[in-house]
Amino acid sequence: MNPGPASTPAEGASPTPEALRKQYESGATVDELVTTSGLSYGTVLNRLHQAGTVMRTSWQTRRMRDGQARRNLATRLRRLYEQQGATLTELAVAGSVTRRAAKRLLIEAGGTPRTTQQTLRIRSAADAARRKRLALSLRARYEAGATVPDLAAECSYSVGTVYRLLHLAGTRMRPKHNHGPARAPRKRS
Repeated sequence: MNPGPASTPAEGASPTPEALRKQYESGATVDELVTTSGLSYGTVLNRLHQAGTVMRTSWQTRRMRDGQARRNLATRLRRLYEQQGATLTELAVAGSVTRRAAKRLLIEAGGTPRTTQQTLRIRSAADAARRKRLALSLRARYEAGATVPDLAAECSYSVGTVYRLLHLAGTRMRPKHNHGPARAPRKRS
C-alpha cells in the first residue's frame, strides 16, 4: 500500500489572505510565503491580490530588509512628515511603499501619526504664510506703481484675488480712475 501525499502545514489551517498580506508587508517575499504556507506560488499571489496588497519590486524588498537603509528611509519619511506636513499617502509615494508600511516606518523612526484635522491645520498654516508673503510682494509692486490688472496678469490671478491679497497686506489703495473714454459733462437743470 502506498502512503498518502506528504502532509503540509497549510492543510489543517490555510492562511487567510489578510495573514499573508501582513507577512508580506512585514518584508517576507512571495517565495518565502510559498515555503511557509505550503500553497502554490499562484495561490499566494491570488490571495495577496484578494487582500488588496500593493506588490513591491525586488529592489524595494531588498531596501526594506536592509536594516540601515530601512532606518534611513524611516528617518527621511519622519522628516517629511513632521517638517513639511506630508500625509501618509505622500510618504508612501516618497518611499515607494504602501501607506501601512509608511506608517510603520514613521513609528519606527519615533514619529507619531497625526489625525486628518491636525494635518489640515498644519497645511492651512503653511498656506496662510505663503499667501501672506505673496500679499506683501504684491503690495511692494503696487506701491511702486503697478496697477491691479497688471499684477493680476503677472501672477495669473483674477483682479478680485489681487485686491483681496492687497487688502490682506494692509495696502493703502490709490483712488480709482476712469480708464474708459471721456464722458460728456452732465447738464444741470
